Amino acid sequence: MNVPLWVWIATIGAMVAVLVIDLAIVDRPWNKKSGPREFGVKQAAWWAAFYVGIAILFGFGLWYFAGATVAGEYFAGFITEKSLSVDNLFVFYLIIGGFAVPRRYQHEVLLVGIVIALVMRGFFIAIGAQAINAWSEVFYVFGAFLIFTAVKIIRDHLDHDGDADYTDSFAVRMVRKVWPVTDTYHGARMTVKIDGRRYVTPMLMVIVAIGVTDLVFAVDSIPAIFGLTQDPYIVFTANAFALLGLRQLYFLLAGLMDRLAYISWGLSAIMVFIGIKMILHALHESGVAAPEITTGTSLVVIIGVMTVTVVASLLRSRGGAKREEKQLEVERGGAE
Repeated sequence: MNVPLWVWIATIGAMVAVLVIDLAIVDRPWNKKSGPREFGVKQAAWWAAFYVGIAILFGFGLWYFAGATVAGEYFAGFITEKSLSVDNLFVFYLIIGGFAVPRRYQHEVLLVGIVIALVMRGFFIAIGAQAINAWSEVFYVFGAFLIFTAVKIIRDHLDHDGDADYTDSFAVRMVRKVWPVTDTYHGARMTVKIDGRRYVTPMLMVIVAIGVTDLVFAVDSIPAIFGLTQDPYIVFTANAFALLGLRQLYFLLAGLMDRLAYISWGLSAIMVFIGIKMILHALHESGVAAPEITTGTSLVVIIGVMTVTVVASLLRSRGGAKREEKQLEVERGGAE
């Protein structure tokens, strides 16, 4: 799809405007004495729905101006990136919990994390597009990398069961070696001067940990969407719309984090599927009589896998809650 420069500028400008409006409304009012207000679930639900809504409207706009094929690639990419972003939220959840970030400052941490993620993904999109244009065999590399990543996700999930310590990464340890760190938060400040000496606060450590996480997820997510479309504009907008509203989605899903037990399995299945799709595409481009997986098939598979994953996770959680309730009743009966 040939996208004029003015469309790129208008799209990026509109997204920046949405973020500014988000900041002006969501983070208001600011009380200098008590600090920012806490983010409520109802407020998060409205904003999460708003961001999903504008992403869907954008997709229909693509359908109207560019056709069903382009729109299908966008929706497949958006759903994939949104699913990967939810997995990203799980790690954010562990980082924020590990550093014990006060709830009223969590939305600021998430905002910085999203901005870093946008920059990282924009950088990797540019590199990925250039690599594809220069060397079509890169699809073999991307496909193999996605399958390897899927296996690694499941292996880490089985080995650690979500207990990985993201608060003690290499980057965090390096910061601790260079600067002294305060034991407590000082509002949203990242540095503070105590007795004439400059300290960094845990807030900076959180930002560093989330920045490293964003880098890792950018490396994973960009090959995934290039397996669905090679159009840089669709790749960028699908990623951007998947990340916009992520901090609101965090507060909406915070109570469900422990209930989505199969999310890693679902994401791994999607990565394997896209990896196979990329390898088949590379074989087809090389002249091998390999089948091509259509965008429609990709969209159905991605939606189906995520639906089954979420439903199975909630059913498991519900069954576990019932078993715990019955166990409590048995224990109470025995005590009587």
